[in-house]
Amino acid sequence: MLVVAERLNSTRKSVAPAIKERNTEFVIKEANDQVAAGGDYLDCNAATVGPEAEPDTLCWMVETVQGAVDKPCALDSPNAAAIEKALAVHKGTAMLNSITAEKAKYDALMPLARDHQTKLIALAMDDSGMPKTAGERIIVARKLIDALVGDGIELRNIFLDPLVFPVSTDPQNGHHVLNTLRAIKEAYPQVNTIGGLSNVSYGLPERFIVNRAFAVLCLGAGLDAAIIDPLDKKLRSLVYAAEAILGKDDYCMNYVTAAREGKLER
Repeated sequence: MLVVAERLNSTRKSVAPAIKERNTEFVIKEANDQVAAGGDYLDCNAATVGPEAEPDTLCWMVETVQGAVDKPCALDSPNAAAIEKALAVHKGTAMLNSITAEKAKYDALMPLARDHQTKLIALAMDDSGMPKTAGERIIVARKLIDALVGDGIELRNIFLDPLVFPVSTDPQNGHHVLNTLRAIKEAYPQVNTIGGLSNVSYGLPERFIVNRAFAVLCLGAGLDAAIIDPLDKKLRSLVYAAEAILGKDDYCMNYVTAAREGKLER
């Protein structure tokens, strides 16, 4: 499973002041810790500094992160100006988080993804609002995927996000995600799937337990990538085990290697 490491997000209370103050030492430590824990892409979100300051701040984040670690970034912003400026300094293949089928957002971000050949997280929502059921999500997802392909985005660069909502607000929310994942993987085998898994546990005690269970279930339904905290060793351990069971780890070599390197935790 491809891991988008989520910790460098300015919406986190512990991170917002560091981003606002451009605390280089803080960002470098977080980047190093997340890569050491298995992060493949590092989420970079500077949204809380405001729309005017965001472009320059996001550029600073990207340059600071990539100056410390040899990993690409997931540019996490709805601000096309910030994305465009960050792409100009980014090294390697970036990931854009995220596009939707909403016309204004689609028109602003799709050309950037196409022209820079980025990975692209695509949320299953449009101008009609947030779809509630799996059926509604699947209709929007198919429309969005077909539009992206028609505009020159390769299927392998699309990461479809089925929208994860808290099970505390609707007991069927987890079920809708699993059904959407299965349907999308069946209809578009080359499209990747991704999700911000921690949203599922919002409002619940001991959230990590719910997140870990959900990660295993999502892998079984066809999840390819996840936006998670890679420093949660128990979650990562369950992911290694689940991939071995699902036949996604040839001869269990990733699991065995993780065990030998002390990356597994009971």
